[in-house]
Amino acid sequence: MTGPALRGAERMFGRDGASRSLGMELEEVGPGRAVVTMTVRDDMVNGYGLLHGGLLATLCDTAFSVACNTYGEMTVAGGFDITILEAGHAGDRLRAHAAERARRGRSGLYDVTVTREDGVVLAEFRGRSRSLGRPIDTPPTPAG
Repeated sequence: MTGPALRGAERMFGRDGASRSLGMELEEVGPGRAVVTMTVRDDMVNGYGLLHGGLLATLCDTAFSVACNTYGEMTVAGGFDITILEAGHAGDRLRAHAAERARRGRSGLYDVTVTREDGVVLAEFRGRSRSLGRPIDTPPTPAG
């Protein structure tokens, strides 16, 4: 990883206690892209023994967050949609690959694909980002 903007995205991920508590790891990062991995633990499955959908969305949101923060400006989610195609199970190693599709002014559009190690696609996610127009290391205001 090189450049101050990419280092800012890496620092942001390093301060993300929610993602760290779920065992997520940042494997790759570049302008407008990121790869985050996570192994599904026993405490991440629902009453049917399947990966909880909210945790799958969290993995996607984390990869999306890193990808849209690679330009040095504090950027937040404006919304997202997720389509779950396949269930995850305890022990599955998941890979979320986020890629920028468009960035205009302060708005961005990012897609995230989550796959298992065997290449099966579990989910497709589309996130909408909004830059707050200030450097990543600027503390957020109470209004956002």
